[in-house]
Amino acid sequence: MPNLKDLKTRIESVKSTRKITKAMQMVSAAKLRRAQDAAEAGRPYADRMNVVMGNLSAAAAGSETAPKLLAGTGQDQTHLLVVATAERGLCGGFNSSIVKLARLKIQELEAMGKTVKILTVGKKGREQLRRDHLKKMIGHIDLSEVKRIGYNNASDVAKDIMARFDGGEFDVATIFFNRFESVISQIPTAQQLIPADFETEEGAERPFYTYEPGEEEILADLLPRALTTQVFTALLENGASEQGARMSAMDNATRNAGEMIEKLTIQYNRSRQAAITNELIEIISGAEAL
Repeated sequence: MPNLKDLKTRIESVKSTRKITKAMQMVSAAKLRRAQDAAEAGRPYADRMNVVMGNLSAAAAGSETAPKLLAGTGQDQTHLLVVATAERGLCGGFNSSIVKLARLKIQELEAMGKTVKILTVGKKGREQLRRDHLKKMIGHIDLSEVKRIGYNNASDVAKDIMARFDGGEFDVATIFFNRFESVISQIPTAQQLIPADFETEEGAERPFYTYEPGEEEILADLLPRALTTQVFTALLENGASEQGARMSAMDNATRNAGEMIEKLTIQYNRSRQAAITNELIEIISGAEAL
């Protein structure tokens, strides 16, 4: 059983930890507001871009002169998995949920005899995946010095992916990230980047437009921008999800620390009371012996 000094030291240690977790919770709450606003502000543009590109790509689908980013290589053998996670931990299961989805995809692809390559964005995903899939990892993009994700950061990631595609390193590229829904809900998501996969408006007739230059020329110009937008949206969603998960995790940690302090304080008081009682018994016994 720990003595009074050990209990007191432990109580002070837990109190210090609670101060840290409370401070991290407050910082995450402030960052979450900005990250959530950025993610929500980017969604309408991304959704509209997705619809426009869907209509354009539907018109150009099957054409022999369709852009390579849309048509692909004509094969489905080598897959590039772009795993986007956080640079820091202490955010609950945020990073693990993304890595888990990526691992399931790796198992599925390998069971089909496909070749898998991994490009990581964020240190935590790299740390988890390198344990079992080090040989599959072909690159890493470090965003640890970035305070606030911008379009230029997404552009760097997209250029890296497109350069590898132009170099014939893979046939299909998929990005993995967490889509933000609320502080307690982040949805692990896998989105195909190459060949470009855009949704069209359901139940709506595609309007007839005459394009000048032609649709394929427009697609060739817009596809790299659309891919960058998809990456940017994924990074924004990840940023909001990370702060939400961290705020929730730190809130739970703060509460757990408070409960532990209460239990240790009760144990300390009982031990102190027992020590005082033993001292009184010894004094009374000594007096009676005289």
